[in-house]
Amino acid sequence: MPLVEVEIESMAYGGSAVGKVGGQVIFVPYTLPGEIITARITQTRGKVAFAQGVELLAVSEDRVFPQCDHFGMGRCGSCQWQHIAYPAQLLLKQDVLADQLERIGGVEDAPIAPVIASTSIYGYRHHLTFKITPDGKLGLDGTQGEVYPLDVCAVLHPDLADGLALLDLETLGLSKIGLWHGENGGMLVIHSAEEDAPELEINLPMSVNLVLPDELPLNLAGDTHVIYTVLGRVVRVTAGTSFRANVGLLPALVTHIQHQLASAKNILELYAGGGILSLFLAQHTNYLTLVESYPPAATDAEFNLAPYEHVDIIEGLVEDVLEEIDGAEYDAVLVNPPDGGMSKEALDGVVALNIPTLLYVSADVPSMARDTKRLLQHGYRLQQVQPFDFAPHTSLIETVALFVR
Repeated sequence: MPLVEVEIESMAYGGSAVGKVGGQVIFVPYTLPGEIITARITQTRGKVAFAQGVELLAVSEDRVFPQCDHFGMGRCGSCQWQHIAYPAQLLLKQDVLADQLERIGGVEDAPIAPVIASTSIYGYRHHLTFKITPDGKLGLDGTQGEVYPLDVCAVLHPDLADGLALLDLETLGLSKIGLWHGENGGMLVIHSAEEDAPELEINLPMSVNLVLPDELPLNLAGDTHVIYTVLGRVVRVTAGTSFRANVGLLPALVTHIQHQLASAKNILELYAGGGILSLFLAQHTNYLTLVESYPPAATDAEFNLAPYEHVDIIEGLVEDVLEEIDGAEYDAVLVNPPDGGMSKEALDGVVALNIPTLLYVSADVPSMARDTKRLLQHGYRLQQVQPFDFAPHTSLIETVALFVR
């Protein structure tokens, strides 16, 4: 296709930058607002086109040289913004968040606070799950939709980076392999695509756990979990459960949540996971209820919150448990749904409880914006959105949104 000259105007959610040519919106990865480029259009959908940059005609002062050899078109797609100076990344994430809340949530001039930066911008991930290439190598999602093989990763914790380079594993019958770094050592989490446990021979000083297709973990060697200390509190995370990979930013997140719910004495937490957020609320509450559907995570929550007798942990789907909850017992509800946000049934169930304060924690901006629109339609007001950068060099944004009614 012929080349076009594009002036980049803004950044879109997902990592690409956006420009216009003759009224047509063009998405171009690995560029920045303010740059002028020549680009080759690779795909057109109505008034929207997708292109690859060919030549930089005007360069942004925020452009930097990426530190990872696997970064760029035709390579690993896990990082989208290593070409952008970190202070500029934070400002762009704030702009993208505002755009999503306006486009999807219908909120103009949303009350968004400045993004809280990561404590580290490389080597910050304490765990990472790798996919398997067709020829049996470990890799991450590539820019062309394939699994891109790699044996180094710039955002992986240094101790895990060493383990990745040494890992030699027969991958037949495996779907994913997770590497975790905790204070009690490393942990290998092997996801099997088959019902029967595969034969494994591993020569690494790591705990090993297998997750079968039913999603329940099976311990093969060492510990069933990793341990982290957050603001002096020890937290257990069992293989197979979800936990934020950027452990260094957790203190800022839990401190902010503590502040937002400081006056709440009876709190309901939905999608509670291992209880890491409620752990820092428990000492200031009279009554605390957690709801979690994944059994190993609910067990972790019981362990992590064991010192508190006023905590009730309910194992079950949020949609089902909400039918048995009396909203009059609570003055705040904390929700931390997975990517995709809350189902309509779950959100309607929360609204029906008529709890005056709702704190919505999310790592998925589009679904958070969608649920924001729903909550506003049900009489809640959006009071503040606090973004956190748990994933430098990516377009991902974690948010804590405060709603009141």
